[in-house]
Amino acid sequence: MPRPLLDAVDRLRHLKVTQEGIQLPTIVVVGDQSSGKSSVLESLAGISLPRGQGICTRVPLVMQLKDDHSTAGSQPVLQLEYGSGRVVTTSEAKVADAIDEATAEIAGSGKGISDAPITLVVRKRGVPDLTLVDLPGITRVPVKGQPDDIYDQVSRIIKEYITPKESIILNVLSATVDFPTCESIRMSQQVDRNGERTLAVVTKSDKAPEGLLDKVTMDDVNIGLGYVCVRNRVGDETYDQARAEEERLFKKHPLLSKIDKSMVGIPVLAQRLMQIQAAIIAKCLPDIVKQINDRLSRSSGELEQMPPDLNNVADAVRAFFHIVKRACTSLEKILVRGEFDEYPDDRHFHGTARIAEMLNAYAKKLPTECPRRGGDLFLMEEVHVLEETTGIKLPDFLPRSRPSSSC
Repeated sequence: MPRPLLDAVDRLRHLKVTQEGIQLPTIVVVGDQSSGKSSVLESLAGISLPRGQGICTRVPLVMQLKDDHSTAGSQPVLQLEYGSGRVVTTSEAKVADAIDEATAEIAGSGKGISDAPITLVVRKRGVPDLTLVDLPGITRVPVKGQPDDIYDQVSRIIKEYITPKESIILNVLSATVDFPTCESIRMSQQVDRNGERTLAVVTKSDKAPEGLLDKVTMDDVNIGLGYVCVRNRVGDETYDQARAEEERLFKKHPLLSKIDKSMVGIPVLAQRLMQIQAAIIAKCLPDIVKQINDRLSRSSGELEQMPPDLNNVADAVRAFFHIVKRACTSLEKILVRGEFDEYPDDRHFHGTARIAEMLNAYAKKLPTECPRRGGDLFLMEEVHVLEETTGIKLPDFLPRSRPSSSC
């Protein structure tokens, strides 16, 4: 995918257009706690992320990976962006600490979580051109220092990101567990029943190779975009060493070598993600442009209806009288002419609707049969009064016909 196209989507995300109801194509990384989610992202980015017991990712982490050839032979450029435009430049050795500090500033120094995101921009030669959103790992049982409703909080954040149809769900699953029991599978199936926008990456393949081939080929959990099996980096391995060991594992292992080569390895995962990202952006971009233009046109119309800048008292008086005149015109249309075209969406408030409502209410109070009072029919006294007044008329006006005496 051309980097400028992905940069344009990233700029729209930075401008928070999602708060205006415009959804952006996003690869959302979800997984149960200890599924190896951080290891996958480290392997893609080639940098170390915060590790530890419990939830390591306590806020959404937007990772923008940019293949920058200008950094060849030099240190990569890493920047953290969070809060109200705060930007912190860091290094590979200190990026994990910088993320921890930014997280503590947003979500507190404890073990609570927040939905306010941190953006990590990685400019490094050889990384895939990708933008991913890493979300907190799913845990059902709170540990010491976590709120009792930690599961509900994490679920709310995850569903907010994975529900839009523009989102691609990267579901990280550990080979050591049964896939149908994973909470991340249950959540993704709630919003993507057929798995049409879900890709699964299976970690710890070397820890549980038995039966893994059947798991990824039988697909009991409807992963529409397929599976990719990977090996996590172990101990002090460099990322190059880890990739070499991964290649050897899926080539030489008696069980893992049977898995199709199009389904194994971090390089395959990176290529699949870039292809999926390109496809979803190409699909969604025309609609995004249309939505932005519609909102721009609506905002421009609202801006034109606002009064011009008032530089002196005379301008203010003219603007005031203009507003009063418009109000009088509107009231005249409503009260005198009975025209309600200025309020097409409030038909239940229109005068005709209100009169009809009042007449219906009055009709319900009328008796079903004409009652008699002292042998006289209903309303006969009123009819007599009308008959007595028929002779009272204005000059040059023809008399009206006598009213009927029947009920």
